[in-house]
Amino acid sequence: MHEETLDLSVPIEWACAQEQEGAIRFFNAAFRAEESGLRQASEMADAISTWDPELAETLRLYGEEEGWHRDLLTHFIAYLGGTIRPMGPTTSTFYKLYAHARKHETLILTNLMFETIGATTYRLALRTAKSHPAIRQMLTILTRDESFHVPLNVHFLRRLLEREPPGALHRLRPVYHALTAALMASAYASRRRTQRFDNIPFKALARAYAEHLGKLFVQADDLGLTPSRLLLATVGLRRSDLLGHAELLSTEAAEVAADRSRSVHAL
Repeated sequence: MHEETLDLSVPIEWACAQEQEGAIRFFNAAFRAEESGLRQASEMADAISTWDPELAETLRLYGEEEGWHRDLLTHFIAYLGGTIRPMGPTTSTFYKLYAHARKHETLILTNLMFETIGATTYRLALRTAKSHPAIRQMLTILTRDESFHVPLNVHFLRRLLEREPPGALHRLRPVYHALTAALMASAYASRRRTQRFDNIPFKALARAYAEHLGKLFVQADDLGLTPSRLLLATVGLRRSDLLGHAELLSTEAAEVAADRSRSVHAL
């Protein structure tokens, strides 16, 4: 990550003030997600270091990458003509609940789902948002790294669950279903703030969230978190639609996600 810097030498010509405002809000939401990820990774690493120093070190490195994103976004938002802003009511509610979670497996599951919708949003925005070199570079970095963080967080979750009694998975199911529904609904709230920039319609974003969260847990079937048929039906999906797709969680998939040229070429 230390070899990569943003090229902010070319000014952006905005189509309108609403497009610029949407871009500032879009990347401000990304900043808040990275800030939260850094804090949680650091706190969990301290606790986990007592029983698995190597896993704790991986969490710290993961947190450092989130911190690097936060620093990049600080400069990038200023380049867009904005400042770091307080979170809106919907996002604020998410992160307040996240901050109050105490079980490490609950924190990692939540983070895994946030990373999944983050990667999904950035990947869609690469196709639909304003085509400008700096914007594409920032979105590419976020797409690549968040895509890599998905299999990484699945690994974290599996390692944590190995130490928990069998009932731990049962406790995660309500969290998974409630969070899936909330994240799909959040797509609606975000359209009012950022659609003039990213040009992603609500239906497309909500369906993409349901599809990618569903594929994730269909492939990680050992976690026992099955997508709701009813929730999938609200966006025109069935469980069968989630089968037979490219592997998301293998070592090979993680390597592709970590390589920007390969992950972006696959878009």
